[in-house]
Amino acid sequence: MGRVAVVAVTVTVAVAACAVASVVVGRRVRSRRKWRRVLALLEELEEGCDTPVGRLRQVVDAMAVEMHAGLASEGGSKLKMLLSFVDRLPNGSEKGTYYALDLGGTNFRVLRVQLGGQRSSILEKDVERQPIPQHLMTSTSENLFDFIASDLKEFVERERDSSETSLPRRRELGFTFSFPVKQTSVSSGILIKWTKGFHIEDVVGREVSECLEQAMARKGLNMRVAILVNDTVGTLALGHYLDADTVAAVIIGTGTNACYWERTDAIIKCQGLLTSSGGMVINMEWGNFWSSHLPRTMYDIELDAKSPNPNDQGFEKMIAGMYLGEIVRRVLQRMSQEADIFGTDPSKTPMIAAMHEDDSPELAEVARIFREVLEIPDVPLKVRKLVVKVCDVVTRRAGRLAAAGIVGILKKIGRDGSGGITGGRSRSDARMRRTVVAIEGGLYTSYTMFREYLHEALIEILGEDIAQHVILKVTEDGSGTGAALLAATYSSNSVDSVQ
Repeated sequence: MGRVAVVAVTVTVAVAACAVASVVVGRRVRSRRKWRRVLALLEELEEGCDTPVGRLRQVVDAMAVEMHAGLASEGGSKLKMLLSFVDRLPNGSEKGTYYALDLGGTNFRVLRVQLGGQRSSILEKDVERQPIPQHLMTSTSENLFDFIASDLKEFVERERDSSETSLPRRRELGFTFSFPVKQTSVSSGILIKWTKGFHIEDVVGREVSECLEQAMARKGLNMRVAILVNDTVGTLALGHYLDADTVAAVIIGTGTNACYWERTDAIIKCQGLLTSSGGMVINMEWGNFWSSHLPRTMYDIELDAKSPNPNDQGFEKMIAGMYLGEIVRRVLQRMSQEADIFGTDPSKTPMIAAMHEDDSPELAEVARIFREVLEIPDVPLKVRKLVVKVCDVVTRRAGRLAAAGIVGILKKIGRDGSGGITGGRSRSDARMRRTVVAIEGGLYTSYTMFREYLHEALIEILGEDIAQHVILKVTEDGSGTGAALLAATYSSNSVDSVQ
């Protein structure tokens, strides 16, 4: 009986061991199945975001076509192709002291720029930033602009100008107003609506430069709004001041937009428009560009549907910093729902650039962000690697599409190397002129991988021979300094040349 008992115990232990092993193996099998599902989702994302050079060239062509359509008629394109009325850009001859006011959010800035009369000769620049009290953002036009004018007056009175005479001189101001405006002249525009937390009803439908000038008059400040622009036009002005070959400007940051120099005779929707220069800066509002060639995924569709502006700003939602992290979050959320790789759904938008550019062996920065920002501890290394890959796929698409947008502008104005070739001659860089595009925005300047993908795609689309003539040049503070430069260009000593 003893031997039977021992055998029975042995069998029982063996059965139990087999059962435990079966559970462990079953878990591993299920785990592997889940991981394969996650990898399948990654592969699906890569295919959906794929931007081969053939597709990018289709986007280039579509951008150029939409630009033509937007210039031909109002509402003829997703691109608004707005007239800025800026028909002259700073050329380096500007001399004297000029001011700028940059209002586009919960802070405003005032600047004083002293120009020396030679290209790139900014002798001195003073900048002051002020927060706008919360109550003024929903108050009245008089209260808001009186507050701004008071600060501007104090800033002006601190100027030490040895050439100041006893007679008060009229100062020239460049006004950067980054809200939706219908421009009516180089120095005036009507507010269409407020954004960014502002809600002051008695300004909507009014001339914003007039509101500011009336406030300056009430405060005893002898100053004229010489120019009203958005930040993109200011960036082009600064870029052209620093380099005469600058023909376009792009902002790629939280949002994105572009403007460029266009021939007047190409602006068909304004027949009879005359400028002494034969050209004008066009504000594209390119964030709203759309084409069937854009690689749209289910995550883009979900993001658009949940956004405050569905079916709007389609291009911006694929390339701008405001949206890239949210796309990544939605991808990770779906992976978590399919395979529970995080233990919980990521509910906060991740810091995509910091995770993507983590080059430590253990991806310590990715682990820290998950732990401290997303509140998800103990993420395994293989999952952290997966997250970096997702960031890479989304960022690569964004950078390459931004490059296609830039080449689209160059194609429209004949600066992509394909124009001027006749008689069946092959494409050559022999006639390609040096072409500079001014760029601002943290996504481009601070996110190395985004910038590298954009440059890589630019060379792929244009070819190395042509790409060597296209220079992307970072400018700093086009929204402020550029506005002051334009104030100098359009000072009261000059004559408005747009008819």
